[in-house]
Amino acid sequence: MKFNKNIIYTLLALIVVAALYRILPNRPLGFAPQIAMALFAGSVIKDRKFAFALPLISMFISDALYQSLYSLGLSSIKGFYGGQLTNYILFAGLTVIGFFINKSKAWQIGLGALAGPTVYFLISNFLVWIGGGLDINNLPYPKTSAGLMLAYTEAIPFYSGSMYATVVFCAVFFGGYALLKTGLLKTKTA
Repeated sequence: MKFNKNIIYTLLALIVVAALYRILPNRPLGFAPQIAMALFAGSVIKDRKFAFALPLISMFISDALYQSLYSLGLSSIKGFYGGQLTNYILFAGLTVIGFFINKSKAWQIGLGALAGPTVYFLISNFLVWIGGGLDINNLPYPKTSAGLMLAYTEAIPFYSGSMYATVVFCAVFFGGYALLKTGLLKTKTA
């Protein structure tokens, strides 16, 4: 992928739109484009530092927006919180999954769209459980197998939302990219 001005502007717009979408009020739990963005970046962007940067910059922008809204009393969601570095590391890991997706093979994109949210769900909720995270009653999860299952069970609404979002946004990102590559969306110049 050669980087010209149009590609850079498109990637910057994608980062900003994804970041703004993530902070929309009343969106379904977990329904955000960042997992799909990580998979797309890993698959399409050959320069690995840019591939990792795309979802991480989007996450950072949306976290900064959340923090601003929280500071102004307009949101109850903090943008910056303890354990956030772990979240960024997980998103970098999801970008690695994208390295194994052939952007031209729909079955690989579909498999990646299922694997990304599943890997994130399993690892992030295990880390919440092991790290002393709080359940919906603001009590620490018990360090038992039942406590681990509770952590997973309580996160199912987020998992469902992230699964749907990843499938939808992978279709948008990879489909849009395929259309651009085949020239179907190129405007004719006179």
